[in-house]
Amino acid sequence: MDFGRYWKSLLLPLTVMFVIGCAADGPAPVRDIGGGVRGDALYEVQSGDTLYGIAWDHGLDHNDLAAWNDIDSPDQLRTGQRLRLRPPSEETGRASRPDSAPSPTPPRDEPAPSADGPERIAEGDAPGDWTWPTDGDVVEGFVRQDDGKQGINIGGSVGQDVRAAAAGRVVYSGSGLVGYGNLIVLKHGGDYLSAYGYNSRLLVEEGGEVDAGDVIAEMGNASGSSEARLHFELRRAGQAVDPEDYLP
Repeated sequence: MDFGRYWKSLLLPLTVMFVIGCAADGPAPVRDIGGGVRGDALYEVQSGDTLYGIAWDHGLDHNDLAAWNDIDSPDQLRTGQRLRLRPPSEETGRASRPDSAPSPTPPRDEPAPSADGPERIAEGDAPGDWTWPTDGDVVEGFVRQDDGKQGINIGGSVGQDVRAAAAGRVVYSGSGLVGYGNLIVLKHGGDYLSAYGYNSRLLVEEGGEVDAGDVIAEMGNASGSSEARLHFELRRAGQAVDPEDYLP
């Protein structure tokens, strides 16, 4: 008798049964336990963060961010607080609320962002006119992206004036948003925000009021470059729009 062949024929089915048994008793497949929430669904507030700055960095409307997290005032933020970056769903329920119990988000009857130019801006309390934020040529036009910076780059020289494109309030002034350098964000009527990045010097502080044309910063170099640039963005309800459709 060929004992080697005999033992192989005996061990093969036993091995198969053993493997099947281990698989049956092994760990369950990995699943998403957050009702679909994953990745950057939560954000931990850092020192110096503002509600407007966080919303800007994640492409959100600050009103939505406040509603999703039961924030009545932008001054309520505290270091270490976890903010939801997506709306709560029925599946996540009370247990997944980062810092407080969930509350329904009221519907917001608001028109979608449009590139219709000044006619669209003139609605409600939005600025009726916009002015160019600095002197120079547009060296990089607007390209809509899923993430990252979504605006235009204007050439110039280091130290030249950067001006407010419309009257508004300074809601961010600092260098905490990656990729923007020294950045200023202004809040305007009609849920519009404008941003001014790559500055060499910031001349206004958060909470200050500015008029259209006021000098708010001095131009600096583009991120990772020796060329002077102003990075300018315009957003409505958290959505980027092409600034050249609004500027004269």
